[in-house]
Amino acid sequence: MVETPEKLHRMVMEVRRGALTLAVLLALAEPHYGYSLRKKLAAKGLEIDEGTLYPLLRRLEEHGLLSSYWQQEEGRKRRFYQIDQGGEVALAAMRDEWQSLDQVIGHLAEEH
Repeated sequence: MVETPEKLHRMVMEVRRGALTLAVLLALAEPHYGYSLRKKLAAKGLEIDEGTLYPLLRRLEEHGLLSSYWQQEEGRKRRFYQIDQGGEVALAAMRDEWQSLDQVIGHLAEEH
């Protein structure tokens, strides 16, 4: 049975959601405000829109994985985010899981 385009889109977005969390935690090893983080991720080939990024940042901060602070920069007050100790612990676990899954999927893809 061929999936409908909507179902396929949802499946792809489900895979992407977990990858975005991992990418954001990795990128926040140094402080960034939202727009600078979007630019950094885009420069690496990962586009993320504001409607996805800002709720993700708030959720990660609520879960104790990020800290944030306000800072004046270029005449504007910006909220900067950075991974904190809880985020480092989560990042290590997520990175290990990602590498394990990548290895398994790579082996399965070779058989396909």
